[in-house]
Amino acid sequence: MTFRSLALSSIRGNWRAYGAFFLSSVFSVLVFYMYGAFLFHPDVINGHIEQAEKVRRGMEACEYIVVVFSFFFVLYANSAFLKTRKKEFGLYALFGMTRPQLRRMLMLESLFIALLAIAVGIGIGILLSKLFFMAMALLLGVENPIRFSVPVKAVLLTVGGFLLLFNALNWIGALRVGRTEIVDLLKEASKPKKEPAFSIWLALLGLTTLAGGYTLATFMNLGTFLMLTLPILFLVLVGTYFLFTQSSVAILRLLKRNKGIFYNRTNMIALAQMAFKLKDNARILFMVTILSAVIMTASGTLYVFKENGRAQLMSHAPHTIGYVEKGLDVHEVIEPDKLRQILLADGRKIAYEIKVAGIATEATRGAKGGAFRSGVGEINAAVIGISEYNRAAALTGRDQATVGEGKAFLVYPYVEMKDTGLYKGKAIEAKLNGIWTTFDLEPTRAGAVLTPVGIYTYLLVVDDKTYESQLSRTPPEKRVVSYGVELEQWEDALSTMVKVKAAIPEEMRNQAMTNRVEGYLSIKETSSLTLFVGLFVSLLFFIASGSMLYFKMYTEMKDDEAQFRALTRIGMTAGEIRRVVMAQVSVIFYVPVAVGILHTLFAMKALDNLLSGRIYLYVGIVIAIYIIMQSVYFMVAYRTYMNNMLKAAV
Repeated sequence: MTFRSLALSSIRGNWRAYGAFFLSSVFSVLVFYMYGAFLFHPDVINGHIEQAEKVRRGMEACEYIVVVFSFFFVLYANSAFLKTRKKEFGLYALFGMTRPQLRRMLMLESLFIALLAIAVGIGIGILLSKLFFMAMALLLGVENPIRFSVPVKAVLLTVGGFLLLFNALNWIGALRVGRTEIVDLLKEASKPKKEPAFSIWLALLGLTTLAGGYTLATFMNLGTFLMLTLPILFLVLVGTYFLFTQSSVAILRLLKRNKGIFYNRTNMIALAQMAFKLKDNARILFMVTILSAVIMTASGTLYVFKENGRAQLMSHAPHTIGYVEKGLDVHEVIEPDKLRQILLADGRKIAYEIKVAGIATEATRGAKGGAFRSGVGEINAAVIGISEYNRAAALTGRDQATVGEGKAFLVYPYVEMKDTGLYKGKAIEAKLNGIWTTFDLEPTRAGAVLTPVGIYTYLLVVDDKTYESQLSRTPPEKRVVSYGVELEQWEDALSTMVKVKAAIPEEMRNQAMTNRVEGYLSIKETSSLTLFVGLFVSLLFFIASGSMLYFKMYTEMKDDEAQFRALTRIGMTAGEIRRVVMAQVSVIFYVPVAVGILHTLFAMKALDNLLSGRIYLYVGIVIAIYIIMQSVYFMVAYRTYMNNMLKAAV
């Protein structure tokens, strides 16, 4: 038998362990190749796809992330494989295999796996690259499809990079085994395990640092963001590590002391084994928890910014087309009839039109100690009545409002970021027709209902009686009129907006807003590209985290088989074995996910302090998807593990 055939036989015999590692490696190669295939595509290199620059740097960053991640993943996987095979290596050495020969055999095994993973990964990447290019063309808005291509540079970079990575790490693993004595290799599997121990002080430190990190995240705001980010990360990392290495053992020790729980059915066996498993797997559970938190937090943040970007745009641009005229019957920006002609000529349907006359304040300042935010001394605003506000609010989807006589409220034309309000105070002064008038303020409302350009950037909404009184003193030529036009299916009206903008005199364009469609398409393109590029990296992290758990289960499978075989002999039934296995595997798979979700929720709390909107709804969707995917992985691992346990018990 040659070393080559021995290595191949060893791979076939250990394929159950190699399977998850192989699939994860294939996916890493697949992602790396597809990103490289786009980066080195002839049309991208030659500049024929101008929009590619928008995503190029992001993809290059992802390439580095994949390589760095693969380095640590392969390092861990090799360590897990070597641990399960130490007895096998000891037998090889006992039968006369020298250390250089043992290293050579391991290197051949790793080389075969690496070559197969690289070949399969690149092969699948080539098959799927056309779909990948089609998706990129759609997201980039490229008119003509990106042609199919297999860039030689991408293939060579993928093959060379991953061969170098695999071989470098395999040398490290081979040297580690070669330095171990034969007796240690043979006794590795039979070494008795010590009773899991913990330090009460380290257990408390873990819980305290976690609580501290969560508390800081809860109170983080825009002013303290840079100062608190690193301390929060440090506290959460330290707390998570000690949570699994110390606090988990302490919690299980408390459960054992509770006779009602410990002596209930199979809990005695499940809790006893769980203490060893949590202690032995503490580091891998820590890593999987951090990976899970990173995946959910990053995906949730990207999703939040995607949805929040659209909300901000719609809040600031309430109409597809909006403009402000200075004078009741003045049309310096554009004639309404001319605007309708342009829209109808392009086949556009008008959903509604709105016209609101307001009174321009000569100045607006704080009263009774009130003040605008830093850097803002006074503002110019338009005063409108509450009826006009509610009419505009109904058309733009805002909530209706009320205001008391002699009172007012400000309208901030954005989905307001927290701690960045325009004005803080209980009263405000506005100069109308040369006279200063003081208004008691009700809570500020966020979101424009009229196009926020010129004097209409901010609104001061008063009761109808006050508004009519002030309006009667204001001559028609000093009134400011806001016009708004909303189109049906406005998202695809970019060409029409170009014509509308061209019809507005250049010197009047600062009194008009026609860029909502352009802004929407830009946000959609950027956020979709970011999500698309990040999706593969997040999926890679997810598959690898599941694989790590599978590796760890596999390394302990032989010991567990022996234990369950002994328990079967003293009367444990198959149903009881299923309950014990279900409890153990569930803890290994779901505890890191649960802690990762907790990390994510507090990270989103910090983000919620900076932004407003339905953040938890978006993050909830991401978490639900992650739990579903983890459950699928859990069921596959549980069935494999359970089948082996039942076979061993027979």
